[in-house]
Amino acid sequence: MSQSENTNYVRRVVLPSGRAIEVVYFENQPAHMPQPALGITHESPDLHVCPECEKHLVYPVEWKEASTTHWEVQLRCPNCEWHTVALYSQEAVDRFDAELDQGTEALVRDLKRLTHANMEAEIERFSSALASDGIWPMDF
Repeated sequence: MSQSENTNYVRRVVLPSGRAIEVVYFENQPAHMPQPALGITHESPDLHVCPECEKHLVYPVEWKEASTTHWEVQLRCPNCEWHTVALYSQEAVDRFDAELDQGTEALVRDLKRLTHANMEAEIERFSSALASDGIWPMDF
């Protein structure tokens, strides 16, 4: 085998912790060689949408790299309990990851608003109790 047939390439992988690492792949085959059959590959444009109930609640239970271009992902819908394990392309998983990031940001925003509203209500109750002499030194 000649030196020109030896290929290597770098792929950036973001870990669940948010830390990014670079993985170097060394192969003794052409870089654009078709991937071996890995089983059924699903190409759903919206992995976060449940195919059974159509809710936008699907989340990954587990995912792992299956090849240089595909991921094995276990998905679950908490609404109808649909679940599957299938292979998805890097592009589909990247879109899914971006959707998960947006969902996380929305949850954090809602949590902050709820925390703020609860704090305001507690301050109002405390202020009312102070104004009506409803708090005594023995309460502390």
